[in-house]
Amino acid sequence: MEKSGISVAEDAGNAGNAGNAEDAQVVVVGGGPVGMLLAAELGAYGIDTVVLEVRAATSDRPRATTVHARTVQSLARRGYFPAPDAAADGTVSRPFHFAGLPGLRITAPASEPEPLLKESQAALERSFEAGARAVGVRVLREHRVTGVRQNPEGVEVMAEGPEGVRVFRAAYLVGADGSHGAVRTWAGIPAETRPATVSALMGLVRFTGERIPPLGWHRTRRGWIVTKTMADGRTLVRTLDWTGGPGDRNTPVTPAELRDRVSWIAGYDVEMAAPSRLSRFSDFARLADRYRAGRVLLVGDAAHVHFPIGGQGLSTGLLDALNLGWKLAFTVRGTAGAGLLDTYHHERAPAARRVIDNTCVQVALMRPGPELDPLRALFAGLLTGDEEKEGDGGDGGKDGARHLSDMISGQDTVVAPRPGRSSRWEGRFLWNTALVTEAGPADVIGLLRDGRPLLLLFGERGLPYAAEARGWAHVLRVVRAEPVPALPCDALLVRPDGYVAWSPDDGAPGAASDGAPSGAAADGAGLGEALRDWFGGPR
Repeated sequence: MEKSGISVAEDAGNAGNAGNAEDAQVVVVGGGPVGMLLAAELGAYGIDTVVLEVRAATSDRPRATTVHARTVQSLARRGYFPAPDAAADGTVSRPFHFAGLPGLRITAPASEPEPLLKESQAALERSFEAGARAVGVRVLREHRVTGVRQNPEGVEVMAEGPEGVRVFRAAYLVGADGSHGAVRTWAGIPAETRPATVSALMGLVRFTGERIPPLGWHRTRRGWIVTKTMADGRTLVRTLDWTGGPGDRNTPVTPAELRDRVSWIAGYDVEMAAPSRLSRFSDFARLADRYRAGRVLLVGDAAHVHFPIGGQGLSTGLLDALNLGWKLAFTVRGTAGAGLLDTYHHERAPAARRVIDNTCVQVALMRPGPELDPLRALFAGLLTGDEEKEGDGGDGGKDGARHLSDMISGQDTVVAPRPGRSSRWEGRFLWNTALVTEAGPADVIGLLRDGRPLLLLFGERGLPYAAEARGWAHVLRVVRAEPVPALPCDALLVRPDGYVAWSPDDGAPGAASDGAPSGAAADGAGLGEALRDWFGGPR
């Protein structure tokens, strides 16, 4: 049966267990890396959190191994990765690809962490789970959620575990249960979908014959073979084929099917032994119409699904968790503005749509037919055509390759500013910058690590804003710093996730300051309104 868009489990034992419900403030359904990160964030803010995960342990099945620049930068601001030298100059670039074409370089400021982190999804999940447990999160494995009830005051979650049926009452439920999870359906959240066009297989093998596919991304007239040597000497092989339709993802892959597909695409017999971890996937795409339905929210693959190329899915899901974590925690604690939780959907759904769109472009570009060779040649030129030429005085270019680099790495993300009284700083990510504060040397990453919003006041012109912020001392960290050329403004209000929430200055980021306050007057006008919008009223 359905009630208020939420499925109610028809379990005769549920009614009897409801009176013995276990209380929590947030229940997270799904304990993959995204769910565990969200739980760790909530626990760090003191939120009583329960994770319900159906698996008994973390799976070591090969999955994503790339975490992109904006995700690494954001995780560093929350203390999950070390901070680099904030005074470092210049940029750092690492090679990557677009649609299997080499030449793309992911570039980030040298003051930020490495622009590409190579780490397995399983390792990240274990790390985030350890962090969640360390801050008191209850992680319950081998628990399958069977139903959800929602009312204006909260949610009730039924789960079957090793000890039978358990019922949890919470203020909010977050679905982090992946692409095949049930929370989105239970919540009555519809989704926009795009049908699959490609059939893909994956598995770990040992090639044994005389002819083996080359390492890396290899295109033939029939499709693609992508190979990677693993630490134990086995090869992770993936095939992409546009001829037979996507098939049923739930149909098990046999060793013969994988061998035959690799051989057919390669155009010669490929022998392999000890196949394991076989699976199939496609470019089916889905985007939830909304990320929130009352007290139920979605993160990661539960909200968006796309072709798994380049680690964008993992990175996007982790950014979902970092965006939602502080907003949900502040909402539960009563230190959130009236519309704060709704900004989660408004900020993260467009980011997911950009990923879905760019992966669809990559799949189209990867079709093996010769009719696409001119387009591939054009893109190959774009990927390498923005390198700075000697004497041009440029910064390496912001068109073509740099545009693709920032898109793939998430560094093009600018969150929508508040309507009305916003400066051109608002909504931009604040790069790590070396600062001299009253307490001594500091940097942006270090100042954000305690999870509080940050008000930076620069020099004498920034001091008047301190008085306006006193009413938010319960939630806000105020830091006085010497003016720095890289941040030519009087003050910056920075969200816990590193994005600028307010500034009085109208000058574009990076522009030189004329020495006089601009935008809002130096009596703090505009700051109080921004603090109220983001973090509720003063106390």
